[in-house]
Amino acid sequence: MGLSIHYSGSFRNGACLSDMIEEVKDIAEVYKWKYSIFEEKFPENSFGKTSYNQNIYGISFTSPNCETVSLTFLSNGKISSSVHLKFYGKTNDKSEQDYLYMLSVKTQFAGIEVHKFIIHLFRYLDKKYFQDLKIFDEGKYWETGDEKLLQEIFNQYTDLSENVTSAIEIYPMNTGETFESYFKRLIKNIHNKTNGD
Repeated sequence: MGLSIHYSGSFRNGACLSDMIEEVKDIAEVYKWKYSIFEEKFPENSFGKTSYNQNIYGISFTSPNCETVSLTFLSNGKISSSVHLKFYGKTNDKSEQDYLYMLSVKTQFAGIEVHKFIIHLFRYLDKKYFQDLKIFDEGKYWETGDEKLLQEIFNQYTDLSENVTSAIEIYPMNTGETFESYFKRLIKNIHNKTNGD
């Protein structure tokens, strides 16, 4: 649970991967964020294929209190990550295969400024390096650019997280209580607390 940015897309055919890596590396170094560089050049004539090798191309970085932002791709040019390749790269289940190309980064605990920065970075990189980039921003900042709305949504997520943590501490599971009845009681108490009942 936590406010996140979800994204998918491809690297633009003809754009220079090593240039993108260098730009993102420079940004990470300025902010003193950890980063990892993977392969810097795609194999020739690999874009647009359904097949891919087992290498990861691109760069990832991690700012404090934020999940890693993977600006990484498979050899076919589609956004993916080493974790996604490991879990979904060899599956025959169609619904799981879709997850191979759907990444996300939780920004809830990094704060609004980091969330905005990541959205602006995606906008910048989209113009130079991406194609078919799709962003689903739980904070609605990608879609609206509205900082006030983003703050309100961050507050809602924070309040919900605090309510759940508080409820678990205040309402421990009773001896002999089933998980199902405990969760029903817990959710009812959270709902009552949230609505001021």
